[in-house]
Amino acid sequence: MKKYTSLRSMALFTFLVMFNSVAVSAEHHVEPLRVLTWEGYVTEEDMINVDKLLLDQGYHFKVEVLSPYAEGAEQMYNLIRAKECDITFLTLFFIKMKSEQTAKLLQPINVNSSRLNNYQYLYPNLTKLNMGLDHNGNPLYIPWGGGIYGFYADHDRIYPDTLPHSVKALWQPEWRNKFSLNKAQEWYNIGLTLMSQGESPFYLYEEFMKENRTGVLNKSAADGAFQAQLTALYDAAGSFWADAPAFDEELLIVSSWGPGIHAENAKGGNWHLIDFDEGHMAWLDTINFVKSLSGRKLEAAEIFANYFIGKEVQARISNQLSMVPVSTHVPVNAILGDPNKILNENMFVPPYDKRSYGLMRKMLERAKKHNP
Repeated sequence: MKKYTSLRSMALFTFLVMFNSVAVSAEHHVEPLRVLTWEGYVTEEDMINVDKLLLDQGYHFKVEVLSPYAEGAEQMYNLIRAKECDITFLTLFFIKMKSEQTAKLLQPINVNSSRLNNYQYLYPNLTKLNMGLDHNGNPLYIPWGGGIYGFYADHDRIYPDTLPHSVKALWQPEWRNKFSLNKAQEWYNIGLTLMSQGESPFYLYEEFMKENRTGVLNKSAADGAFQAQLTALYDAAGSFWADAPAFDEELLIVSSWGPGIHAENAKGGNWHLIDFDEGHMAWLDTINFVKSLSGRKLEAAEIFANYFIGKEVQARISNQLSMVPVSTHVPVNAILGDPNKILNENMFVPPYDKRSYGLMRKMLERAKKHNP
């Protein structure tokens, strides 16, 4: 009887040890928190810091950045639809492109969450932009960092009193072959041309939205004044870039999203933004949560986002990426200026639809055909 009791006790002990081991293993199982982001936005140090924040608060998730990085609206949409990510860094106008296909895969942000305590320090003009709201007026985004399609002059070679003050200068003989244009997102160059004629940089999209077919046809005519102006802009440019601007000796003015300017100035350059009278076309990159996120994982995503709108990261993107920080706790970017002025809602690139995008591509092909 004693032997039987001993064996039973030993069996019970073995069971308890095994059960406890499984429970401990389950308790410490770490799930990935998958992030789709642009290159340079989430650093190794950021990942370490967020992982520690999560662990300290009892969340068993680990930040995992998807490879390849974000490349554009279609690629990001496909990855979200395939449920490959939990958190994204969508450019604002991507959200409602193509009949709001991406918006349908996102969930509203609980801006009152106790885990988003840094949200209160965001610039108010950036938190309720129409392009990022669902049909109930709730935001599908958290502002993260912005910028402009800016033009920067080399102050070592251009006297301040000879700097251009209008985008119209890009068509003037003295600047011919002395400036660069972006060739990856060319709708910005159409916007420049529209601004030079006193129009909104997004005139074509806006007229499509108003169903003003006559206005669109007149502006986009192959033999019209606007097409001639666009072709002349491409003819006058000295250089075209895709990922980052080149700084060759012939260029006195370079166009840039911002980061390239910081890197060049760090090498001893003296490039400064030209504050065109017409303003600047702007973009805003945001943090978003996919619709399937819930429970503890959604809470972990909020902790991640809160870190990225905190003072440390916001200071980094201003100082190292030459972006416009969205937090009022961070000094204004000295090169770009006050977010209240530089990031105006009417200057944010809109969510181009298939019609406006297709028409712009046709107009650009005409311009480049004359300037191979």
